[in-house]
Amino acid sequence: MSHLSYKTVSANSETVSKEWLLIDAEGQPLGRLSSKIASLIRGKHKVDYTPHVDCGDNVVVINAEKVTLSGNKWENKEYIRHTGYPGGQRSINASSLLKKFPERLVEKAVKGMLPKNRLGKKLYGNLYVFVGETHDKEAQKPKKVELN
Repeated sequence: MSHLSYKTVSANSETVSKEWLLIDAEGQPLGRLSSKIASLIRGKHKVDYTPHVDCGDNVVVINAEKVTLSGNKWENKEYIRHTGYPGGQRSINASSLLKKFPERLVEKAVKGMLPKNRLGKKLYGNLYVFVGETHDKEAQKPKKVELN
């Protein structure tokens, strides 16, 4: 057998096939949902997965306000940010964040599971989270994905 008869094929931006996927977050635990979404966005479920290329799919998440958290996480889990000014550290718990910005629970969880580099920032752009059943991505004809 010739040493040139088999080669490792590395995907690039021209050879990648991206799809649009629709995920319903109703009744799903936040962490398990987010890890599956991060894997889909990263492209780890594909045969031609390449770590340094955006070969994942575009993911549309609906019903973001209906995710669940177990235990006392609604009250104990804190999201911390900083304004940039001295003494500007602000924190908000999960239940308050759900009331103000329900889509940010899913966005923050998925973003934390993506790489912390330029590729991670690009991959994060493939996530679209919506509150409620309706979304503005019908033209892309996303395929419904069952996670369970």
